Formats: sequence, C-alpha cells, structure tokens
Amino acid sequence: MSAHSLPEGAAVWHSLEVDKALELLDSNADSGLTPQEVEQRLQKYGLNELEEQGGRSPWEILLDQFTNIMLLMLIGVALISGFLDFMAWQQGTLRTGEVPFKDTIAIMAIVSLNGILGYVQESRAEKALAALKKLSSPLVRIIRDGKLADVPGKELVPGDVMLLEAGVQLAADGRLIEQSNLQVRESALTGEAEAVNKQAKLTLPEDTALGDRINLVFQGTEVVQGRAKVLVTNTGMTTELGKIATMLQSVESEPTPLQQRMTQLGNVLVTGSLVLVAIVLVGGIIQARGFTNLQELLEVSLSMAVAVVPEGLPAVITITLALGTQRMVRHNALIRKLPAVETLGSVTTICSDKTGTLTQNKMVVQLVYTNHKNFRVTGEGYAPVGDFQLNGQKVDPDENPEISALLVACAMCNDSVLQKEAGEWAILGDPTEGALMTLGGKAGIEKDQWHSKLPRVSEFPFSSERKRMSVICQVEEVVTVDPAMSGVDPLIAGFLESEPYLMFTKGSPELTLARCNRIYLGDRSIPIDEEQRTQISVANDYMASQGLRVLGFAYKPLTDVPTEASEDISEQDLVWLGLVGMLDAPRPEVRDAVKECRQAGIRPVMITGDHQLTARAIAVDLGIADADARVLTGQELQRMSDTELKEKVDLVSIYARVSPEHKLRIVQALQRRGRFVAMTGDGVNDAPALKQADIGIAMGITGTDVSKEASDMVLLDDNFATIVAATKEGRVVYTNIRRFIKYILGSNIGEVLTIAAAPILGLGGVPLTPLQILWMNLVTDGLPALALAVEPPELDVMQCPPFSPRESIFARGLGSYIVRIGIVFAIITIILMEWAYFHVRTATAEGLDPERWKTMVFTSLCLAQMGHALAIRSNNQLTIEMNAFSNPFVLGAVVATTILQLMLVYVPPLQAFFGTHYLPLDELLVCIGFSALMFVWIEGEKIFFRLMGKRSV
Repeated sequence: MSAHSLPEGAAVWHSLEVDKALELLDSNADSGLTPQEVEQRLQKYGLNELEEQGGRSPWEILLDQFTNIMLLMLIGVALISGFLDFMAWQQGTLRTGEVPFKDTIAIMAIVSLNGILGYVQESRAEKALAALKKLSSPLVRIIRDGKLADVPGKELVPGDVMLLEAGVQLAADGRLIEQSNLQVRESALTGEAEAVNKQAKLTLPEDTALGDRINLVFQGTEVVQGRAKVLVTNTGMTTELGKIATMLQSVESEPTPLQQRMTQLGNVLVTGSLVLVAIVLVGGIIQARGFTNLQELLEVSLSMAVAVVPEGLPAVITITLALGTQRMVRHNALIRKLPAVETLGSVTTICSDKTGTLTQNKMVVQLVYTNHKNFRVTGEGYAPVGDFQLNGQKVDPDENPEISALLVACAMCNDSVLQKEAGEWAILGDPTEGALMTLGGKAGIEKDQWHSKLPRVSEFPFSSERKRMSVICQVEEVVTVDPAMSGVDPLIAGFLESEPYLMFTKGSPELTLARCNRIYLGDRSIPIDEEQRTQISVANDYMASQGLRVLGFAYKPLTDVPTEASEDISEQDLVWLGLVGMLDAPRPEVRDAVKECRQAGIRPVMITGDHQLTARAIAVDLGIADADARVLTGQELQRMSDTELKEKVDLVSIYARVSPEHKLRIVQALQRRGRFVAMTGDGVNDAPALKQADIGIAMGITGTDVSKEASDMVLLDDNFATIVAATKEGRVVYTNIRRFIKYILGSNIGEVLTIAAAPILGLGGVPLTPLQILWMNLVTDGLPALALAVEPPELDVMQCPPFSPRESIFARGLGSYIVRIGIVFAIITIILMEWAYFHVRTATAEGLDPERWKTMVFTSLCLAQMGHALAIRSNNQLTIEMNAFSNPFVLGAVVATTILQLMLVYVPPLQAFFGTHYLPLDELLVCIGFSALMFVWIEGEKIFFRLMGKRSV
C-alpha cells in the first residue's frame, strides 16, 4: 500500500456522521465512484492487499545454513583433505585400493546434510501473514458509477460503496451508511465470540474501543445476518487487519535457548580445536626443526579438526525434537516449530486465557434468585438433568411460580438450540444462552413447547449500549382479554394481565432492574419498593463475588407489537422476574496442573475479558492466586506506561477486562523482567502477542488460522493441563539433549587428545583418519545418542525450577564432566596406543600389517563409548540398579553398533574403504578390556558422588 495518508479524520470514522464521512472521501452513497476516480485512487492508495515487509528468500535461508562456524571449519577441512589427496594421487603415493577424495566426499556429504536439515526447519517461514491474507474476500459487490458490480477485493479503494448480506466476508474497513438487522461476527479480530449488532445512525466518542465501534465494519469479519450499505474508509495496510499485519512483522524472532546454546557450543569447540591445531603444528615444526613433516602435521590437524566437531549432533537433536513432538501430540499438544520442544523446559511464566483453557467453556447455571431466595441448581455440562435446592432441600419448580415464570423467560428470550449428538448434550449458539436452555430443561420447560404457546413476532436484539435483548411473543390461545379463559396455561394467565402480547427481557441486572417498576411474586405482579431493589442488588453482588456471570430477567404485557426503533420506550415499566447466576466451571484437571506448575517453579497467570470478580473467583478456586490478590483491569493497564507495567507484572497474576491487544504489552513487560513467557491466544488480534512470546500457544478448537500460524504450539484440546504436560516433556527433552551432548563431546575430546598425542609421542602417523572419525561421530556415537534421547524422565523432573534460558550449555557441571571424561578417555586410549604401537612392532605375526595398532586405537575408542552409553543413562543410579529394559533402545543401539564396528575390522571390503586392519583375537580382547575401563570409571564416579552426598550431572 502506498504511504499516502487518508483524509483528515480517517482515524476517527466512528465519530463522524455518515454525510461528513462521504464528504471527506468525496463519494456518493447512491452512485459510488466513477471509473476515473477509482483509477486515481488506486494510484494513490495502492491495491487493497496486505504487504509482506522484508523477510529472507529461500536462497538466503539456504546460504545462511553454511555460515555456521562448525560447518565452515568442516568445509575448510574437506578442501585441505581434497588438496592432500590430489597431491598424493598426482605423486602416486596412494595406498593400493584406496579411494581418492573419500574423506572430502564424506565430509561434504555431512555438511550438505546438516545444511539441508537447517534449511528445512527455517524455511517453514511464518505463514501468519498468508493466513491474514485469506481473510480478504475474493469478490465484493459494490456500487460504481451508479451501477452494481462484482469486483475483486484487492481493487477496492477508499470511497467505494459496498453492499453486504449474510455470509459475506468483509474485504475492507468501512463506515455504515445504512443497515437492516445487521449482525457481524468479529471474533477473529476482537476475540469476542458473540456477533455484534451494528447501527449506522450512531456517532461515537473518539476514544471508543475497537470492539464497541458498532457503526463500523472491519476487514476479515463476517456478516451473520441482515443487509447493509458501507462506505469503504480503509484498505490494505491501513485497515485494522493491516495494522495487525504490521505489528506481526515488527515482532523480531529471537533465537531459541537451544539455538543460542548450540551457537555457543560451536564457538567453544572450533576455538578449542584451532588452538590445539596451532599447538600441534608449531610443536611439530619445532620438534622437526623445519617443515619436513608438514604433510604429516597437516593430516594430524585435519583429523583433530574433524574429531572436535560432533557431525552427528544436529541430526540427533533434530530427531530428538521430532520424537518429542510425537510424544506431545499424544498429550494433545501439536508443536509447529521443532526448537519449541526444548524451549518449553525454560518456561517460567504461563499466561493463559480463562474461557475454554482454564474452564470448560460450558456455562452452567448454579444459582437462581427470585422471591428474595437463592435457589442452588445441581448438574454438570449441558445435560438437562439436575435439581433445584433451597437451604439444601430439593424443591419442585412447578410449586414455585416465580421460578417457573423466570425459566419461561430463559427459554423464550433465547436463540440457541439444545440437542443430543452421539449421546452427548450440546448447544448450537451462544454458551450463555445454552446454559439457560439447560436450566429450563431441568424443570421440564422446553423451548419448542413454549414457542408453540408463545410464538415470537418481533425482537430488540442485544446491543452493547443497552446491554440487554428483548423478544415479543404472541399468545395465540387467547382470543379475549379474559386471562381465566378455559385452555389458557395458568402460568401465561399470570403473565398476561389482560394483554395479548408478552415481551421478555434479559440483560445486565443493574440496567434491567432500573427499568422495572413492578416485581412478580406468587402468581401476580406488584409494585416494587426500594427494599426489594436493595435485596436484589445484594444478591447480584453476592453472585458476582462467587465468580458467576449474572443476568437479570423481566417481562411486560403489551397490547400491540412495538415498532422496530422503539426499544427505549418499550423497555420501560418492566416486571422484575429474578436473577440467574452461571459459571463457566473450571476444568477439574486444571487444579492439579496449576499445583504442578507451582512445584516446578512456574507462575501461572490468568488473562480474561471477564469481570474482575469472576476472574478472581476462578483464579482463587484454581490456586492461581490468593483471595486478596491484586487484579489489574484492562482500563488500568491502558493508563499505565510501559515502565509502570514492568514494575507491576511480577505482582499481578490476574488480568481482567483485558483486550487481546493488551496481551502484547503484558508479554513484553514480563520479558523485560527476564521472564520466559508462554502465552495462549485464539483470535487474529492475539497473533502479535503469540509471536512475541517465547512460546506462543494457539487454541486448536477455537483458534483462528492466523493465531495458529503465529504460534509455536497448538493445543488440540484447548486445555491448560496440556500446556503443563508439554512443559514437562520439554524438560525431559532438554535433559536428554544434555545427556547425549556430554556423551558425544566426552568421546570427541578423548579423540582430539589421542590424535594430538601421537606425533608428540613420536609414534609416526595419524592413529585415526578423518573418515574413521566421521564413522565414530555419526554411527558409534550417533546411534546410542539417539537411544539416549528417549530415556524416560527422572522422577523429580517437575520438582525443580525451570532451566534458565540464558544458562550455558556447559552449566551445572556439564562442562567439567565433558573435560574430565574426555581426559579419562584419552589417558586410557593413549596407554593402549603406546602399548599397541610397540606390541605390533615386536610381535608381528606373519601376514599381519604392522599398522594395525591404529585399528586397535580406533576399535578401543568405539567400544569404550558403548560402556559410556550404558553408564550415562542415569546421573546417580548405578547401571546395575536400573531396569535395563526401561529404555531397550540403548541396549539395542550398543549391540548393533558393536557388531557394525567389528564388521569394519573383519569384513574385507569395509577394511579397504575405512583403512582398518585385521585384529587377532588376543588383540581384540585387549581392546575390549581397555574399553571396559571407561564404564568402570563412570560407575565409580557415581559411587564417589553418592558417598560425598552430591549429585552428578
């Protein structure tokens, strides 16, 4: 969209009269724009499209994968190795049967594989903007040059006149010119589930909230019923949807903790490797007093460089995260971005919506107040089964005319349908109205039955200004004014008071009560006095303090059907019926999930659009906050600066009357406090907050496509307990990643030190070739590492505080363990190497290659890792104390890898390719004996730490 600004006043279309808006846009309500005006405005404002700003092309994403420092070092190693092979090939010094460039080919294959893995992950670029674009209607009916036309939505310009009808999706923002019974569903934009009744003739204050601008319509919303003529005021990136797109693209995606740790790991390994290479090169040149042994030193350096890089680690981590996502799906958590699996383990704060996530999203009436008595209602869900109780005693609604009259009003003033599907009771329509239908069903009052007695003839729809709705019904059985006429339902007779029509009203208790001058008691209405009004107000406050959503009901006999615009006059002099208090009951499993959160050092925070009393009651019930906890409302939050909010966020666990756009500020404030935040959301307006959060969690059932695409995780059951289960899985994944990192790097350090020791000890030649090192790093390290990735969780995994997202990968003793074990590896292997080198030279059997000492070193390192894999399954338990089959994959990987290693030694084609030599049985047994020392050492460490009263890492 062009940066050209709209006419002055564009930001406050809702505060302008229709004529003024038409004047500002130089348009005509009857004829619209001319083709020439449309062309000029397309040049000025651009197409009505959401534009993508910045972003990387696929080629840029692919090239970025090869800027990783470890991959760059491997590429350098491959090039030098290729150069040395080329020189040897030219000079004819290659071993018989040796394949030239095999090290280079193998290394480049690994580099390419890792690059492709990274590209696949990153190229799943954010599709939230694409989902936003789908909210634009492809064709729009408009008036241009006095004629009706259907044009593509992208060709709309400010000043166009759109025609709307039921089922149409809005393609631009606009000011209503005229409307007839128009209802628009704006849930995707505002998060409010209920359709909004629109009114063209109103003008509103400039500071009116987006959800209350009932004289405007917005791009991406849907017409539920009615018709309208609309003046297009904003297109493209200036629409409310466009503003969200701008916010979405302005949110920077930070590297996840795992990505930061892997970057740190690469920097440490490459730096350490280069330092060791420099020491070996300089030491070798000094020792030889020249460059006579430069080729040998280069071979040693290449082997060390390959040894230090854990080539299989990216693949192992990717597969581990993928396995974690599969386990999470079984818990109803769908992970959209692989690093999010591990990131969950660092979450310190979970900001959750209330409705449907902490609660069941099934409104259930719990209290009914009439005739100055509170009646408790039993039953769960939408099943019309339950009792009415007064002071613990069951009462019959039929014997209490006040209750019956109130329940008839509940059934009549209602647009939902209660039905049974596959054995389960469900509602079609608004959950609040569904709860009222269920309430009537518990007393045998069914909507269909009463609709035949009292057919609806007119209505005054709900509006946010009036905060109530009314329906007008005709009593078809009554043909005279005599209410005692034979055949008339006694209850209706009590209502009628000699009139043929009834109006039932429901809405805000305070506003409805203010319009009542009578009250229904017994079987008749009497004038209401101040004492009765006070009692009703006290009952209303009591219900609200219990976390209930309260509605007030009234009725009025009518002589005639009121006219369409007469609601303000007609809804006067009502007869009060009573109060109904309903609760969106907490999910029963959430209490335990909240408790587990607190034990794990995670703070749950509730964010809701509900009243603060309701929010507090639910939060206290679930254990999220104490009874005296501070509740911060959206109105208070709006007045706060970012600095003030930052000071408050750690003290507030309940946010009430909050709009979706406030969520972004809450997330940012928590992050400024150093918190690692998971945030839930379902609407389009939630998308920026979901993207800003460290873990964005979209609702799978109620969530929009936009919110899902902006999120890291989707809750398939919209349940808070699922977030906690996923967090636990994230901790397990991170623990296992640390476990196989220390497993892999311990052996890598042992390899590097062993290779570096060979020229220093004057053994002549490199004990391990780059290809053999790649085999160890990918196969003999990789397979057991994958098996360790599915190690079951430790018993105390949710008894510890979250892992700091800023902690080093080497934190909590991991670095010292890797160095310590690497040195032990090296000492064991160097002792074997020294013995083997002189053994094969002094006791060479006929036909055996004297270079087989290198194969003994290679085999010992590989087999030692098998003992390491068995011992590292637990940080504290001895292997003999553990159930060997609790993770059978480790046992299988050890056996399979041992067999593969022996094949390299004893299968001739593999011998030739990998440069190994046949080992007689006695020498193989020596390798196995030295390898077993690694297992013994690690088990001994566990015993030592246990005696010292410390935990290993």
